[in-house]
Amino acid sequence: MLENNFSLPSFADVQAASARIAPHACITPVLRMRSLDRLAQCTILFKSEHLQRGGAFKFRGACNAVLSLDPEQARRGVVTHSSGNHGAALALAAQLRGIACHVVVPEGALASKLKAIQAHDAVLHHCAPTIAARDAKAREVQAQTGAHLVHPYTDARVIAGQGTAALELLTAAPDLDAIVVPVGGGGLASGSLLTAAALAPGVRVIGAEPAGAAETLASLQRGERVTEFTPSTICDGLRGTLGAPNFELMRRHAFEVIAVDDAATLTAMRLLWERGKQVVEPSSAIAFAAVLAERERFAGQRVGVIISGGNVDLDAMPWSPRATQ
Repeated sequence: MLENNFSLPSFADVQAASARIAPHACITPVLRMRSLDRLAQCTILFKSEHLQRGGAFKFRGACNAVLSLDPEQARRGVVTHSSGNHGAALALAAQLRGIACHVVVPEGALASKLKAIQAHDAVLHHCAPTIAARDAKAREVQAQTGAHLVHPYTDARVIAGQGTAALELLTAAPDLDAIVVPVGGGGLASGSLLTAAALAPGVRVIGAEPAGAAETLASLQRGERVTEFTPSTICDGLRGTLGAPNFELMRRHAFEVIAVDDAATLTAMRLLWERGKQVVEPSSAIAFAAVLAERERFAGQRVGVIISGGNVDLDAMPWSPRATQ
C-alpha cells in the first residue's frame, strides 16, 4: 500500500503529538503489582494503555493523525485497514472531529472489536484475511471515497502519537532500565524508540513478538524486512507486517526482540487478570510474558511494560470451557 507519509518522525513530532492529543487522550496510570514483581524477579511498572480511550494505545496515534489533517483533507474523511483496535481508535478520533471513517476489516476479526468500530459510526468494508487483501481493499475504498489514508503503523503521525505512551512512562519513571512493548507492525515500538533515545538513551527498548508471527525478529536478524509469512498466533493485534519506516527506526536504535509462544502469553494474561485484576488481551499480555520468559535478562532491574490493550472477546475466553467446545 502507498502510505500517506513514509518520512521518519522525530522526537519533536512526539512532543507535538503529546500537546495535540492532550485534550482528548487519557494520561494512563503506571501500576505496580508486587506479587508479579516477585514472580518476574524484577520491578515492573505497567503503563496501562488498556485504560486508554477505546481500550488501547492506538487512540494516541489515530487521534494525532486525524487532528493533523487540514480542513480539506478532513472533509473527505479517513480510511484504514485494521483487525480491530486501530480501526476503533480511528473511528473514535474521526467521530470527535465530525468526519467520516471507513475501516477495512479482515474476515475472522473478533466480533467484539468490530462492534467497537461500529459504535463510533464507522463504515465497515470486509476483505480476505491477508495483508495483501487489506491493502488492496483500502486502496479501493480510498479511490471510491477520496478519504485520507491513515495507515495503522507506517504513518509518521501515527508513530509519533504512539510514542506519547513512552513519553508519559519515562516522565513518571525516569529511572527505568528497559521498556518492553508488543510488536506487530511496529508503530508503538518505533514511537517508543524515538522517545527513549531522546529522554533516556540508556534505556533498552525491547519488543515482545508472537513466535508464530516473528517477522520482526527475522527481519532484524537478516538485515532486511521479511514480509512473506503466514501469521499463526492468538495475538490478533500483532499479525500485521512490519512497516518499512518502523524497521528503519528499529535498525537505527538497536531494537531487541523476544519471541514468545502463545501458551506463555496466555499464562501471563491470566496472571494479569487474577493477580493484577487487569483485563488485558493476548496482544497486550505478551509484553509481560516476554519478561517472564527471560527472567535472567531482567533480574533486579526496573522494567517498564506497556500494556497495550484490553479489548477482550468475553464470549471466547481462552481458558473458558465454552471456548473449546
